Amino acid sequence: MNKMYKPVKRLLDVVISSAGLTVLLPLLPLIAAAIKLDSPGAVFFKQCRVGKDKSLFWLYKFRTMRSDTPRDVPTHLMAGGGHITRLGGFLRRSSADELPQLWNILRGDMSVVGPRPALWNQDDLIAEREKYGANAVRPGLTGLAQVMGRDELPIPAKARYDGDYVKNTGILSDLGIMLKTVANVLSAKGIADR
Repeated sequence: MNKMYKPVKRLLDVVISSAGLTVLLPLLPLIAAAIKLDSPGAVFFKQCRVGKDKSLFWLYKFRTMRSDTPRDVPTHLMAGGGHITRLGGFLRRSSADELPQLWNILRGDMSVVGPRPALWNQDDLIAEREKYGANAVRPGLTGLAQVMGRDELPIPAKARYDGDYVKNTGILSDLGIMLKTVANVLSAKGIADR
């Protein structure tokens, strides 16, 4: 990562997450109420994820699955369907389930752009990312592997994209990834490993 960009990146993370939380403040209680009405259980889902330098942190998101769904299994590895609630499908397509991660960004657990945070038990992904130096940066709300195919990508390809991101991190690459993320969400392709 470009050392000169590092403090700028953190400043942008703070500004973007603060602005996002401020602007979305009226919407968050409405989403919370809709989740409560849709299915029994907590509004928020908290999960242990891998952060910068393989430290662990609690990632927050709006709950999109039934409360009896296994907690530490990546979505794409779950057997059978029916785990996602009625509202959960919409929250995932719109990426609204990710809004609580603005708090993770503000706290410094995450960045707006970076490799998506692995589950604490995804040893294969963590080990593969280590080869490319992708564990050495804050994970992101979105990232290069995310916009290049997400769960459709095999783990080695995902880790290579994460490594490419780390090598080429800069304002232009971050901006490009953010724009691709918005385009993916608007075209309803934004459902994946949440």
